[in-house]
Amino acid sequence: MAMAPSPSLAQVYSSPVAVAVWEWQDGLGIWHPYSAAVCSYIEQQFVQQKGQRFGLGSLAHSIPLGQVDPSLAPYIIDLPSWTQFRQDTGTMRAVRRHLFPQHSAPGQGIVWEWLSDDGSWTAYEASVCDYLEQQVARGNQLVDLAPLGYNYTINYATHVQTNKTSLFCRNVRRQAGPPYPVTTIIAPPGHTGVTCSCHQCLSGGGTGPVSGRYRHSMTSLPAYPTPQAPNRTAIVFGAHQAFAPYNKPSLSGARSAPRLNTTNPWGGAPPSLGSQPLYCFSLSHLGPQHQLPGSSTASGASASLPSGPVSNPGSIPTTVAVHMPKPSRVQQALAGGTSKPEPEQVIRNYTEELKTAPDEDCIICMEKLSMVSGYSDVTNSNTIGPVTVGCLTKCSHSFHLLCLLAMYCTGNKDGSLQCPSCKAIYGEKTGTQPRGKMEVFKFQVSLPGHEDCGTILIVYNIPHGIQGPEHPNPGKPFTARGFPRQCYLPDNAQGRKVLELLKVAWKRRLIFTVGTSSTTGETDTVVWNEIHHKTEMDRNVTGHGYPDPNYLQNVLAELAAQGVTEDCLEQQ
Repeated sequence: MAMAPSPSLAQVYSSPVAVAVWEWQDGLGIWHPYSAAVCSYIEQQFVQQKGQRFGLGSLAHSIPLGQVDPSLAPYIIDLPSWTQFRQDTGTMRAVRRHLFPQHSAPGQGIVWEWLSDDGSWTAYEASVCDYLEQQVARGNQLVDLAPLGYNYTINYATHVQTNKTSLFCRNVRRQAGPPYPVTTIIAPPGHTGVTCSCHQCLSGGGTGPVSGRYRHSMTSLPAYPTPQAPNRTAIVFGAHQAFAPYNKPSLSGARSAPRLNTTNPWGGAPPSLGSQPLYCFSLSHLGPQHQLPGSSTASGASASLPSGPVSNPGSIPTTVAVHMPKPSRVQQALAGGTSKPEPEQVIRNYTEELKTAPDEDCIICMEKLSMVSGYSDVTNSNTIGPVTVGCLTKCSHSFHLLCLLAMYCTGNKDGSLQCPSCKAIYGEKTGTQPRGKMEVFKFQVSLPGHEDCGTILIVYNIPHGIQGPEHPNPGKPFTARGFPRQCYLPDNAQGRKVLELLKVAWKRRLIFTVGTSSTTGETDTVVWNEIHHKTEMDRNVTGHGYPDPNYLQNVLAELAAQGVTEDCLEQQ
């Protein structure tokens, strides 16, 4: 029985080239290699980008896997955090890059697989495949995987895997396919020994991690550990993860008060799915520059690509040699944008004062409308009294005006108001979406259920930055995971109408917000904001793909709930 670990587990490379295998980690801490074709694509993108520094502020360090394998359309690899991000569910998985000699099993395209309970074959991680191949080449018929952290033996003669504790057996097989990609090794100066994936090493041109034995943490995301077998290291994320926008802060002193429901990505050419793009549109959200110190930015016209020095809106042109103290990016973020209307005036604009209070409760403070407002002790106003009652002009729902004022002041304070009873919107509702870019492409590939037309591809890109006064934690950094995010619409009349309304929603900062992931627990991160998008083209297993005959009507209703209707298009 073979027991000694293979030297390739801690490989020091003297050759300038090696074989690169990219793997993702499941919820149990097990690593799974991508196919050779997918690894070749990932490696190509990685080599193009690894000369750039990874970290906060990166704009083009994501790799959309759907470009090489349509079945992986929901997945994006986020290089700054070394994670695989699923766009439709928000699930994050750790990824790693493992280098092997050219004569290794991956270099020869050899993969070992085990038979799962559902009858499908699952590949072992690349280091196990290489280890098995070496032991078999040495004539060992029974191989113990304990040196790699697994409690199994593999019998090459019978092609059976046995659990050493339970004695449960599974079939295994050896498959030969295309070799994994060969890449050039560039080690940072003074760095010798096992290659690693720490941000410091990557910044200097490092080449990635070695299986299961890290010298540094592989990701900066919050995580909870799962018990692992000896000699194994893993950072695991929940199996059922999604993003949800943050709730608005509750009104201070509330008595069961309900919450108000307010809730070029690629370095080269645009994607060519099936044929070259026929149309390209780009829309950037401008506004206060809320960005981390030291991070790269982009102009409003090209927010997804690095650019040279630019002037922020309203700043002195760069050609004028004027030396003035420059505020920090935190100060710029906290300064906010344009001036906003007085809160009391907003309330007066959309309400009518009632001389006699109706015999009902105010659903904001849960006190009788004939009584003093429940927020009179925490909200001050020179023009609205504590017993003043009014009704909203369109829907006629009645409240203490002081309660409406308190509710408004805990929101975005953008001059709009939303009825907490029926959700009717007064004014133009805007959100808290950070600065970013929306791009649109069209190509002649049909979506399932829409075979009579082409496809519209929407690409959203938002960089990391600093939270402004409208966000949950002003002045603190926020992250933007999994960008660019790709979404799909049919290129027919209704799909184009949805696209135009999404452009309006983007300009009003309603597509995304800054909040907390309801499942991963990561705070201060960019999340979707209640307008559903289709992030898969050719399947609808998760409900985020096609065919879905009701999607366009549903998203129109969701846009209308945010105050974005066809009337908005007529006003443009």
